[in-house]
Formats: sequence, C-alpha cells, structure tokens
Amino acid sequence: MYDPKGNGKDKAVNAVEFVEVEPPSHLRGIVHRFLELKTDGALPDDYRFHALPDACTYIVFDQLDRTIAGVSKLRAASEEFNLGKTFHFVNIRFLPGVWQGQHEPIAYGMLDTPYQGTLPLLDVNHDLSKQSFADSQSILSDLVEQLIAQNLVAVNPITEKIFQHLDDIQSVADMADVSNLSARQLQRTLKRTTGFAPHDFLKVLRLQQALNGNDTWSYADQSHFIHSFRNATGYTPGKYARKFDV
Repeated sequence: MYDPKGNGKDKAVNAVEFVEVEPPSHLRGIVHRFLELKTDGALPDDYRFHALPDACTYIVFDQLDRTIAGVSKLRAASEEFNLGKTFHFVNIRFLPGVWQGQHEPIAYGMLDTPYQGTLPLLDVNHDLSKQSFADSQSILSDLVEQLIAQNLVAVNPITEKIFQHLDDIQSVADMADVSNLSARQLQRTLKRTTGFAPHDFLKVLRLQQALNGNDTWSYADQSHFIHSFRNATGYTPGKYARKFDV
C-alpha cells in the first residue's frame, strides 16, 4: 500500500515535534495519517520545513492563528517552507485521489491566509485548540465522516488498484494495465482525481517507495535512482539521510 513520507525533519533541530497517527480502521481507505507538527518553545532561528513530493491532499489547521486553515496539495518536486520560530499545525493527510471537492479552493504548498471556503474548518480549528493531539483525533475523524457523507471524499478505485500492484508497475503503461484503462483514460482520471499526470504520479510513487527502503524500485539502475532522487529532492540519497529524519 502507498505509505507516503510527508517530510524530512532536520536532524539538527530537536525542539520540533512531528507526530503521525493512523486513523480509525473504517477511515483507512480515505485517510493516510493524522499529523501534528509543532515547536517546543521558540527556536533560535527560522525553521525551514522540507516537504517531500507526494500525491496526497491535506487539510491543514494552524493552531497559532485559528483563522488559517484549508486544503493543500504538494507538487512533484520537494518544497521548502519557512515556518518561522514558533508554529503548531494539525493536519489530515488524505490518500491520493480520494479528494472529490473540486469546488473547494486548494492551495499548492504552505497555507498562510485566512480560510475563505465553505467547510467548517474554522470551527474545527477552534475545537482542536482545546484538546491535546491525542484527544483531537475524534474531532478529525468526525470531520472526515462529514466529508464522506457529503461525497467530498471517497475511495478512489483507480489509485487503489495502482497501490495494490506497485511491485508489478514499471511504467505508465503498466499503471494503465493494472487499472484496466487506456493510456488516455488513465491520463484524464489521474489528472482529475490527483492533480498529477501519470508520468509525474509514477515519479512520486518511485520516490516514496525509495524512502520506504525499496531504493531501486522500478529504476533502471542505481545511478538512475540517484539522479532521479536528486532531481526530486535537491539531495543525493546519502546527503538526505545524513541531514533529515524520514
């Protein structure tokens, strides 16, 4: 199954806490993880968050400014965000392709403006601020259940098939075959449901598999893997491992 690693935590900054929690079993085809990222006091310098490429959609709640919340996606290459010296975020990471809310405004990258959409995200953000992260997961689950009832999120049968056959996929043509779609149908479906073209989607899957320890999965050879990893993250695999915890 697709198990994305959403960030690289700088090993030199111990005062930043990053926690991932699995959702309840009935939500696991929709939600990958509930997340918390926060500082333990003020940092001496601004913290630069290294966001790895993944194909997930996030709902982000800024606990230090409860007017800021929203839906966000990442791109097919790494991005660095300056989070400042203090921050506290609670996020829902949805599996790729499950987000159906095409009319909901989506940010690409960091959220830094007040929420203007129609979802009850500001109310949820206020409720989260009263709870520890351990106690807030029922609030996050309730929100996901509301989104399911409104058909804003739903299991994506195409990406689900792709994840189930990752070991058999070496190319975009293989993705189309396991999905029982033509190349053109796959192009339309992935672009609509994930925001990624098939080629970029495959690049993200390759990188994420590498971060899970399958470092040459579907690469022609080790040098191809190193080149592709550096293009996606800005680091060689060795330098990345020395600088970041994943």
